[in-house]
Amino acid sequence: MRAIVQDGYGDPERALRLGEHDRPEARGGEVLVRVAASSVNPADRMVSAGRPYVLRAVFGLSRPRRRVPGKDVAGTVERVGPGVTRFSPGDEVYGELPGGAYAEYAVAGQDLLAHKPTALGFTEAAAVPLAGVTALQGIRDAGGVRPDRPGLRVLVNGASGGVGTFAVQIAKAFGAHVTAVCGAHARDLVLSIGADEALDRTREDPTGDGRAYDVVFDLAGDRPPRSYRRALSPEGVYVAATGRPGGAVLGPLPFLGRVVLSSLGPGPRMRVFATKQSPDDLAELAQLIDDGKVAPVIEAEYPLAQTAEALTTQARGHRRGKTVVKVATP
Repeated sequence: MRAIVQDGYGDPERALRLGEHDRPEARGGEVLVRVAASSVNPADRMVSAGRPYVLRAVFGLSRPRRRVPGKDVAGTVERVGPGVTRFSPGDEVYGELPGGAYAEYAVAGQDLLAHKPTALGFTEAAAVPLAGVTALQGIRDAGGVRPDRPGLRVLVNGASGGVGTFAVQIAKAFGAHVTAVCGAHARDLVLSIGADEALDRTREDPTGDGRAYDVVFDLAGDRPPRSYRRALSPEGVYVAATGRPGGAVLGPLPFLGRVVLSSLGPGPRMRVFATKQSPDDLAELAQLIDDGKVAPVIEAEYPLAQTAEALTTQARGHRRGKTVVKVATP
């Protein structure tokens, strides 16, 4: 099968190539998916570069343990392994994999997938899993924004990116008043997807204008965590889910450590947030999408052969939504 193959670490153009790879087989509890599309995420860039270096303890010290990268997947179930009860051949599914999505076929445990939103095609659905689940869990679980708590004031810092565009829509769907922080180039976008107001990150300081927020969902990490204390209501919560690259050795870990230190003592809560894979949350996202409350924002699409270019372009920043990789040949 055709696949993006990675034999070492480095910039995407050097580390990734389109080649042939053995088709995986579904074992017990697994599903073989004929991949239609995937998308790129900061995590995929980290795997390509092998940076921060501390993560090589997980990825592989000198080369990645998984030769085929890619996490987001949307496609059709080709075959199911023994013990699979949730899916049958022909089902249209989507989800987040540990790796292997940049290929014509991928294998996933059945608990990593959900039925694709009926309102979306495969290309659009591939933009949802990692970013959508991160936004849902960050807003709902870490931030406490739910439909039964309408009227909360939510600040989304980094609102125009892949996770941010989902976070704005989910918070709004749950009844929050949403303030989006983004570049001037994305102001109209974030307002069009539901933000009540938009602040220019280069001109306006969301922590120093006297406003009080119940939830700050920080996806950019461009200000010291402690500066957000004065922007939170007494019962407010700051949630750090930054994908900022940070240094070559430790990446974002020093920043996240400062969040933990800022949480010590009385006052508003300061939390570090990590996404957990969840088929139930994929199903909830599918329902929000099919109900017309949430939709993926896609800035660019690339064919499988140009996956390296897609990752390089994303790393330049200032994105407006997601970048999709179309795997299936039309």
